[in-house]
Amino acid sequence: MDGFSPETNDPIRGPGTFKRIMRGIKLLLDGGFLPIITAMRSWPIEQDEAQLAGFKTSLAEIGYRYPRIKIKLLPSLKIGQEARRDHGYSERDYITKSMMVGYDSSQLICSNSRIVSTRGVHVCPILVDQPDSLLGKRLSSAKQAFELRYQACMTCYRYGALCSNASSTAVNFERTTISRSRPR
Repeated sequence: MDGFSPETNDPIRGPGTFKRIMRGIKLLLDGGFLPIITAMRSWPIEQDEAQLAGFKTSLAEIGYRYPRIKIKLLPSLKIGQEARRDHGYSERDYITKSMMVGYDSSQLICSNSRIVSTRGVHVCPILVDQPDSLLGKRLSSAKQAFELRYQACMTCYRYGALCSNASSTAVNFERTTISRSRPR
């Protein structure tokens, strides 16, 4: 892609982040893993094809041979640096019980998947920095339901199962619950 540069993405997560991510992906590839790459759309939707072409080229350069089937684009989550860059959630951006009537919560990652980090098992990759997203030290002790009480949950609600993979639905955790209360 003309003009594609990993540095153009650095202002969102900080200088050098893209290079560190690419090193991490390379380590996963070298270890025999086929990672699913998730990126946030921080450009106009009309640029998707060009941006993805550049990203695929960067992945091919580190040995990822088939990224075209493993790249996911997420809508912008209005937290952290993105809230400063664009805008954050409004005071009303919380999920209510009435919003969940008829909504298939089994499609949400927090209903059927867990994220493992060096700190333990979390409910969602977006919430790993929230203390109550840590559900336990082992997967076997982290199957409890999680209340959709964060503003970031609104993005999953609006746009569907952002991070879920077809294989994720094989694990059925207890039903996701909601709360009108804000984070503790």
